[in-house]
Amino acid sequence: MTTTATKPRLTTSAMIASIAAEGQPTRPAPFGHALAALAEQRQDIVGLTADLAKYTDLHIFAKAHPERFYQMGMAEQLLMSAAAGMAREGCVPFATTYAVFASRRAYDFICMAIAEENLNVKIVCGLPGLTTGYGPSHQATDDLAIFRAMPNLMVIDPCDALEIEQAVPAIAAHQGPVYMRLLRGNVPLVLDRYDYRFQLGKAQVVRPGRDVLVVSTGLMTMRALEAAEALAADGVDVSVLHVPTIKPLDEATLLAEARKPGRLVVAAENHSLIGGLGEAVATTLLRNGVTPTFRQIALPDAFLDAGALPTLHDRYGISTTAVCQQIKGWL
Repeated sequence: MTTTATKPRLTTSAMIASIAAEGQPTRPAPFGHALAALAEQRQDIVGLTADLAKYTDLHIFAKAHPERFYQMGMAEQLLMSAAAGMAREGCVPFATTYAVFASRRAYDFICMAIAEENLNVKIVCGLPGLTTGYGPSHQATDDLAIFRAMPNLMVIDPCDALEIEQAVPAIAAHQGPVYMRLLRGNVPLVLDRYDYRFQLGKAQVVRPGRDVLVVSTGLMTMRALEAAEALAADGVDVSVLHVPTIKPLDEATLLAEARKPGRLVVAAENHSLIGGLGEAVATTLLRNGVTPTFRQIALPDAFLDAGALPTLHDRYGISTTAVCQQIKGWL
């Protein structure tokens, strides 16, 4: 009898899959390390999670500051209510969970206990948009639409590891509630090549260009920069305006860039085309009488499939290849 040797079976977790391409520079757990470092300087920083310390990188903070870490269990409503109570006592709570659970399950508690009272709670949530292959139960494709409509709440969508590291102390210094989308695990490092520095409430031109203006946020700024490099080989000059603060929107910078003549304007986001950055940009342009040719790159208004992230990003138009194809089709 003969036997055939088989290769070891490789497995990956759709829940915590990295969005980094093979060989791309990354940094591990930038949020957890940045918060732990900030807590060395500020004794008012506390961390809370709903049984998801490992999957929001808060376990780094928990190990460094166990006396200021609170595990609330699978109870997101309790998580947000406890964070509100701690803020009333002078703490600056960082509450972490998945974006779907914060935006859907705990919405009313965030609205009534935190936002209405304008309390100093920072809500930092993993798996934003299409960053997991687990399907609609975990894909937060509508969180920006939900939280943009909540008064008093600042909304942040960082691009990469560098920006997350810089955003943590910035949102801690901001007085009032903040919702920040979180890329976790081995997070791509992109903006260091562009001499970038995060500024709360500010959009910044990361790359100039004469033919197309891509107004992007979150991981789609990484995709836009990759697409800009690829399109340059075809003679298409793409400018990338990165918008990490979605609410309040930096309308002055957006309008100044959109008024430059002769450019297609494309809003790109890892979110449904309903209610996110794209609609915020379009509304701002129309209200101010600025009417360039405008297009959106976004996820469809649908419940998305489960599967491998590269396949899903291609299918739903947010991979670098898909971004290039869409822009070429519009020119």
